Amino acid sequence: MTFDQSLPLIFMALMGISMLVYVVSDGYDLGVGLLMPRANATEKDVLIASIGPFWDANETWLVLGIGILLIAFPKAHGLVLSQLYLPVTLMLIGLMLRGVAFDFRVKAKDVHKATWDRLFFAGSLLASMSQGWMLGRYISGFGQGWNYPVFAAAIALALPAAYVLLGAAWLIMKTEGDLQRKAIRWAKLAWWPVVGGMVLISLATPWISATVRDRWFELPAIIALLAIPLTTAIALVTTRLVLDQPIVRKELCWLPFVLLIAVFVFGFLGLAYSIYPFVVIDQLTIWQAASSPAALKVILVGVCISVPAIAAYTVFSYRVFWGKATELRYG
Repeated sequence: MTFDQSLPLIFMALMGISMLVYVVSDGYDLGVGLLMPRANATEKDVLIASIGPFWDANETWLVLGIGILLIAFPKAHGLVLSQLYLPVTLMLIGLMLRGVAFDFRVKAKDVHKATWDRLFFAGSLLASMSQGWMLGRYISGFGQGWNYPVFAAAIALALPAAYVLLGAAWLIMKTEGDLQRKAIRWAKLAWWPVVGGMVLISLATPWISATVRDRWFELPAIIALLAIPLTTAIALVTTRLVLDQPIVRKELCWLPFVLLIAVFVFGFLGLAYSIYPFVVIDQLTIWQAASSPAALKVILVGVCISVPAIAAYTVFSYRVFWGKATELRYG
């Protein structure tokens, strides 16, 4: 394969990695937003403080992923957004609600603070469910028929549960005392619907897409591919077992979060294998959707500058603000 032929693969990999980083990083802070109603007034301040230094950087990866889709795969961009314009709009409304509520709740009087907290929760829920619906429609190749919306709706319900579990694991790592014990209880409650949703969606995906079914249930590929669901299951079961151990409140407070990141990574690998070589399953391959090699070479220069800068800023922010969260204060 020549360099010109490999360029679309490079951009597809960069786009996929950007979206994976976004789902994991913004997933936990969306999960924290979904947990707001379960916390008391003082705890809500700590919840917000735990994601305060990071959430802007997390959403940068979404902009990067969509930007790569737009400039590197313009045909796919037009097709995807024409099918998903409504959930994309709802997601953006949800993210804007979160951003406004995040800043205004800190300055608001006590009588209005609860309203901004509710809007922060509503924005988190709207963004999470919209992302789940978009993922379901994308996996199914935007198929027509009653079963496709049902499949998308199932993922729209399952993804917020996964974000809640990830957000609870983040709080286990970032908090201590009574709030940390509450986060452990929240994680235990969220674990069951997440596992149930993953099992049902894993069974339904081959039914909804013949392409996915053919790729996963052929010999000898199925033997090698068993490693993905088995490793995912081991990570989920280990997460649940660890939550019952006292050490999760001390030295191993980071372990549930890391195990759940592994679950998302293996889910991403399974999705990548399922849709390759398509950008839009059964409709556009990577090479059909890509810009010209000359354009991709110019775009690659910008990507080589922007991606390391975004990654460096993200790593720097996590390094500076690592450790347990305290009440958020604005000057």
